[in-house]
Amino acid sequence: MSESEYKIKDAKGKFLQAVKQGRRLKDAEWTPGRIILSNKRIILLSNDGKRAVPLSKIASLSGRYDVNQTVAKVSDYISLKLKTESVLLLSVGSNTESFEFELFGAMLDQEEVHVKHPAVEGGVVQDTSYERARVKVSDGEDKQLNVALSTGSFVPIDLDDVGSVDTGKQEVNGESRPIIKVEHSQEGTSVQSYFAGKSHAMAVLESLFKRGVKESQGSVELSETEKRVLMGLYSGVSAFEIPDFLGMDVDEVESIYDRLIELDILEEVRTRREVAMKTRGRNIASEVINEE
Repeated sequence: MSESEYKIKDAKGKFLQAVKQGRRLKDAEWTPGRIILSNKRIILLSNDGKRAVPLSKIASLSGRYDVNQTVAKVSDYISLKLKTESVLLLSVGSNTESFEFELFGAMLDQEEVHVKHPAVEGGVVQDTSYERARVKVSDGEDKQLNVALSTGSFVPIDLDDVGSVDTGKQEVNGESRPIIKVEHSQEGTSVQSYFAGKSHAMAVLESLFKRGVKESQGSVELSETEKRVLMGLYSGVSAFEIPDFLGMDVDEVESIYDRLIELDILEEVRTRREVAMKTRGRNIASEVINEE
């Protein structure tokens, strides 16, 4: 390794090439060996030799590629989509998720992006501008993306709390850039933060954010009254203030809270009766806004 390169992780595992230049390899088999992660590349070592994959050649971390039953039987693996239209699969057994976050951290370490935060708060568009920021993936038990804004503000985003991820293009500082719109919560209120930057950094960030998005959120039938309660909470009204805010009986509101807790839309913060919106609830409220 060069003087500027350092080792982050060295683990026993197995790896497999699932796609080569766009062609799925249905007869591919796992190769046991060592998987070494540095700040610049991934090195795969086995009895067949050595292969190095520069981090700059990884286009994104994508979903499962079960090209055959051998692959499908492995529950935990990381899919690396390379810029050569090839896909490599890595598995470190029970430590695969930890290795994945180490990899995200290496690919995004101190990456400079432009961030608009909050771009939307409680469903209301805010008059904020993009500013320079650096991002770092938390290497602790809490899965977070830490965003340090140039103004000195610090924004931690809980990756398990990300409700939705949208992508597009927008003019930032006079230049058209790919952007990511991320919905998450801040002090109990739904907010959206916008990220803009180089295509490679945006692809990696999109992979990171999407890993925390739950499937089929919002697929539940709610009454109009339940939607009103949800919208009140979404806009930042305190759970204690909802009865007065909506002109409803306290017992009726608490009954609605009970149902929404059962549906995994709210979580109880403490008894009698404070609740906070979960990711699923924010998604439903966002859908209601879009329907109006």
